[in-house]
Amino acid sequence: MKDADTSTAAATRRGGWQPRAIIALAVVWVLLWDRVTLGNVVNGLIIGAVVTQIFPLPSVQYFGRIHPWPLVQLIARFLVDLVQAAVQVAAATLSPRPAQGGSIVAVQLRTRSEFYMTIVSALVSLVPGSIVVEARRRAGILYVHGFHVTTPQELEELRRDVLAVETRVVRAIGTPEEISICTQEVA
Repeated sequence: MKDADTSTAAATRRGGWQPRAIIALAVVWVLLWDRVTLGNVVNGLIIGAVVTQIFPLPSVQYFGRIHPWPLVQLIARFLVDLVQAAVQVAAATLSPRPAQGGSIVAVQLRTRSEFYMTIVSALVSLVPGSIVVEARRRAGILYVHGFHVTTPQELEELRRDVLAVETRVVRAIGTPEEISICTQEVA
């Protein structure tokens, strides 16, 4: 029983060396200094090593795989949504009529993965006119503010849009079980 508790604790918090995190922090360090020199690279690696030892990153549970075509579809749809929303927000901003207001909707995600929740939150928030204002990790709920969302139909449409983003994310990088969970309700 004690071995199971130890492996669970090890799975939730990393220890030791984290080379990818060290390299990522070193790259950020070099970018902050705006010059690639041997000193900046070495200092970045040292700082990355120290930071990852003091603040180890939690492990991310991910068992899926990348599906190339759905990933291309996810990116393409995100870019289309980005352009459409930017045009809508610009038109609303330039309109002589006063703003209609907005609403917040709670969206219960179908997957319980923090990894997917983070990606969905980022994609939703990057599209102009919508932003995730709160995320309940354990419950799997995102609270999303929609620009100019005032009617019950618009609230439901925003909820469906967020769930559609989740479906595209899971189809692009999920396991077959996760894909079936997300697609059975959509179909």
